[in-house]
Amino acid sequence: MQIVSVINQKGGVGKTTTIINLAAGLAQQEKKVLVIDLDPQGNATTGLGLSNLENSSETIYGVLNGTKSLLEVIKKTAFKNLDLVSSNVDLSGLEAETAGDNERAFILNAKLGAYLNDSRGLYDYMLIDCPPSLSLLTVMALVSSHSLVVPLQTEFFALEGLTQLMKTIDRIKVNLNPELKIRGILLTMYDKRNKLSSQVEKEARDYFTDKVYNTVIPRNVRLSEAPSHGMPVLVYDKTCVGSKSYFSFTDEFINQEEKTGDTT
Repeated sequence: MQIVSVINQKGGVGKTTTIINLAAGLAQQEKKVLVIDLDPQGNATTGLGLSNLENSSETIYGVLNGTKSLLEVIKKTAFKNLDLVSSNVDLSGLEAETAGDNERAFILNAKLGAYLNDSRGLYDYMLIDCPPSLSLLTVMALVSSHSLVVPLQTEFFALEGLTQLMKTIDRIKVNLNPELKIRGILLTMYDKRNKLSSQVEKEARDYFTDKVYNTVIPRNVRLSEAPSHGMPVLVYDKTCVGSKSYFSFTDEFINQEEKTGDTT
């Protein structure tokens, strides 16, 4: 089972959109997927049709504060093969509550480990939606993950923020999780009419070479409408350009493992 975090400390880069639609794309290819919403805003929760206003002990916060096990808070979504551990605003208090715990960066890792020991092989993928900051919650996700997908908006300053993220990832690899790798960088919010989009794409491909996915996610109205209906765009409107690009990205994501033979 692969644990993959979708991460970028900048907000509004298409992170939650990517996790919802990658999860839906994998589920439609008969992969069993668990999305863990680790963002106190709970956007992945509402984007998959569940409420982010429920009792906080039934969320990832309940797992991280020791009230519940992961198994107890997994919820079914309306989509086959796709389950969710939801989030709500109470999660934002975790950093202050664990201030005295020297091992707090490993809490999520320990909870996932306990779950895997109980029911190994239940999911093909766990996808973790990180908050838009380099906070304790993001560090927890980095410590727990095998690999990372980084959505990069094709806009000014995007690469600057990415440099800061890379430094954080390198520190985590040295000190806390030597196995962590960047699976790929996904260019999002691409506008082919805008010269800046192609400029950022060129710079990203020159610098990160084959780490940048071939698929590019365009700006698309249907993509931004879908979450308000509590569903991935792949279900909301299968034929729009946003859906086509996420179907393509899902294929590329799965093919990465076939190329490397890394299916464990």
